[in-house]
Amino acid sequence: MKIFDSHAHYDDEAFDPDREALIGTLREKGVSEVLNVGASFEGSLRSIEFAQKYDFFYAAAGIHPEYAQDAEERYLPQLEALFERPKVLAVGEIGLDYHWAENPPRETQKRVFEKQIELAMKLGKPIIVHDRDAHADTLEILRKYHPEGVMHCFSGSVEMMREILSLGMYLSLGGAVTFKNAKKAKAVAAAVPADRLLLETDCPYMAPEPNRGKRCDSSMIRDTAAVIAELRGEPVDLLVARCRENTLKMLRL
Repeated sequence: MKIFDSHAHYDDEAFDPDREALIGTLREKGVSEVLNVGASFEGSLRSIEFAQKYDFFYAAAGIHPEYAQDAEERYLPQLEALFERPKVLAVGEIGLDYHWAENPPRETQKRVFEKQIELAMKLGKPIIVHDRDAHADTLEILRKYHPEGVMHCFSGSVEMMREILSLGMYLSLGGAVTFKNAKKAKAVAAAVPADRLLLETDCPYMAPEPNRGKRCDSSMIRDTAAVIAELRGEPVDLLVARCRENTLKMLRL
């Protein structure tokens, strides 16, 4: 089994105690590729460092909506230059997050999201979209641009899934699909076409059952994949292989 973790955050401080040792075990656990996704400008730089250090790591660079407040002046002018470096394959993690009241104003988030989509289209790169409690505005912006890319950790309905697919994008599912109350995620997992699904961990977050609440790592995709495969009535090895092929295609590897 060759696993491509399409969304990880090994730059997160949760990995500070044992990052190198843990990454050193991933391949023996079946993880063949990892896309480390920047959320802040600093996280994007760390992602690029990992892509240079580990031959099976790749990087995405972008500004998460949580950091949109200073992005237009401080970070966006520098972002394009990061794509001159090797193995930087996508613009992300970008999008909208209306969940936390302390997040930047919605209009600021939307402007920063759109500017990064425009950068991705200029560069010919896919985007990695974060959408939390912002489905309507996220869809409105995606309809405006029709970018290539993936809805990361998809939390919408089957109806929203169909809209995303109509734009030519991919969906990514992670550990949340294994949770007992994840009715929408399970319905999406069963319905999404095989050629439009990616697997992710969003590690260190969202560890699947039976490790919910613990620190997640890329090897735990096995548990997520087992649940999705059961929902779809197909062999888990086939599911993992198809999702890897989809990720390679999206990233043009």
